[in-house]
Amino acid sequence: MRTTRIILFLFVSVSVFGQKSKLGNVTLEELNEKKHPKDSSAVAAILVKEGKTFFEFDREGKVYIITDVDVKIKIYKKEGYKWATHEVSYYVGGNNDEVVKYSDAAVFNVENGVIIKSKLKSEGQFDEKVNENWQKKKIALPNVKEGSIVEYSYSLKSPYIVSFPTWEFQYEIPVNQIKYQVHMPQYYIYNSLMRGSLIADVKKHDMVNNLYNFGETRTTYSMTDVPALKDEKFVNNIRNYTSMIEHELSSAEMNDGTTKKYAQSWDDVVKSIYDADGFGRELKASAYFEDEVNTLIADAKTNEEKMILIFNFVKQRMNWNEKYGYTCNNGVRKAYKDKVGDVAEINLMLTAMLRHAGLNANPIILSTRQNGIAYFPSRAAFNYVICGVEVMNDIVLLDASSKNTTPNVLPTRALNWFGRIIRKNESSAEVNLVPKKLSKQNIIVLASIENDGILKGKTREQSTEHNAYLFRENNLNIAKESYLEKLEKRYNGMQIDEYATANDKDLNSPVIENYSFVDKNLVETIGDKIYFSPMLQYTTTENPFKQEERKYPVDFSFPYQDSYAVTIAIPEGYAVETLPAPLNLAMQDNFGAFKYNISNTAKSIQLKVTFEINQPSIGADYYDALKNFYKSMIEKQNEKVVLRKV
Repeated sequence: MRTTRIILFLFVSVSVFGQKSKLGNVTLEELNEKKHPKDSSAVAAILVKEGKTFFEFDREGKVYIITDVDVKIKIYKKEGYKWATHEVSYYVGGNNDEVVKYSDAAVFNVENGVIIKSKLKSEGQFDEKVNENWQKKKIALPNVKEGSIVEYSYSLKSPYIVSFPTWEFQYEIPVNQIKYQVHMPQYYIYNSLMRGSLIADVKKHDMVNNLYNFGETRTTYSMTDVPALKDEKFVNNIRNYTSMIEHELSSAEMNDGTTKKYAQSWDDVVKSIYDADGFGRELKASAYFEDEVNTLIADAKTNEEKMILIFNFVKQRMNWNEKYGYTCNNGVRKAYKDKVGDVAEINLMLTAMLRHAGLNANPIILSTRQNGIAYFPSRAAFNYVICGVEVMNDIVLLDASSKNTTPNVLPTRALNWFGRIIRKNESSAEVNLVPKKLSKQNIIVLASIENDGILKGKTREQSTEHNAYLFRENNLNIAKESYLEKLEKRYNGMQIDEYATANDKDLNSPVIENYSFVDKNLVETIGDKIYFSPMLQYTTTENPFKQEERKYPVDFSFPYQDSYAVTIAIPEGYAVETLPAPLNLAMQDNFGAFKYNISNTAKSIQLKVTFEINQPSIGADYYDALKNFYKSMIEKQNEKVVLRKV
């Protein structure tokens, strides 16, 4: 929910919404440029982007924030055509809607040495509803080709001045020049936060009088030659590390001369959330479920039994409509009756039921991985809520929006570092959302090599914790044939048969997969010798960490351990000539470990391997160590056993 506007008494009113842009000056030199001079791989580049945020006051004394933006983009390759489209999200909250206007949108091309301008057509501009409170205004420019120059301007007018639109300096394509100017009236004090590793050039101008005859401070932030933002593997949310600036209202001078403070602590934020009708009041409702819950837990002897019974009851009864938020849209009573609800309705309902049963249950608000990390105390920092049951010195985390979760196994969307638990007395505390248990995958393989070099065998894979959750979430609702096709593709054409699962719907037990296989590609015969990696289809062949340096933490979502026990029967008439040597690797600070042990008898080879990542997030400072750890591990996995004909 947006925050209410502030009204100041002013003697002058001027409307300046929709400033004239600075676009239109396109040259043949720009149009004929074939590749970016500093990044030949770039599919497009932002040649110029300029923005300005300032305040406007209408005749009724209402205050608006206006953000005007001019953009000029060069398209180099077909893959860059998407940069000829743009969208702006805006809030439509009752009588105080935000307004977005596009102007001067055009595409420039060269035809026979002449610059041709194609303007935005009416069908190329449209609005799209996101949800009850948000819409997007979109444009799609015509006649885009390799070499085109794209230009457009837009203005966002908002009555919600608690925060500015976030200004980003960095994109997935390079930026030649970017500038952002802020005009701050003397009546307002904002906290500003610059995020990311790049440093903007900041120029503060002396206070000047504006159109309204009061002083304002003007600050300009600029960067040149900004490199493209590379979305590396194992990144939580690239926007957490993008160079950008944010502004949050700290205080404002009111009509009566007093100063109203807006910068909040997390406790202030939590209190405002708890007091909201869609949150605190929904937690207090219980009449709609009391009879069923009382019957459900009548024979339960412990609080843990009650917790599991109620948790499973809510999961089985309710169906998530895939809407996020920490406040209820239609309310818990209607959701309970319809058996469908958003994440707040489901998990606040769960919390209320657990409280009714006598457990110390409280909601935990958080920001999903997609939503990013909050840097200012703000209600907008959160977009999700789960339930926490406090037991002794621990908190059991529950999310009933997914039917495949178990206690302390949250959907990966919710694994975003920290949340805040809100107790009945409206106090709050930070809660670590990182799983404490390793998610394990235990694999047993019994295989034999036929005389023709074909590998045959049987496999048993057992998955626990988040590994089990992800298997159930991703695979239980697809046809068996589709899953086997995906599995055979993962293992490079391996033929799989006799596939069966156990415990796939028993959430209290590990998921078990059993299958037989035939593979013609894992074993190589050259002359009188046979070569193969003893890790067979589980051999990692490529290091995911290829960059020379890393700017962002490496995110694995949750800690895990993979273990392999492989037994391979030696074909008749062959003996072991060479075995890889054992290896024991450990990363510093116990971030990860790899153990590789191999032995043989006259008839078989036995391999035992354990690989574990003990920290779900590893800082960029450790990137070289992690990269070398993976390099050594992969080299070992790819070493060959050599069998010689005797």
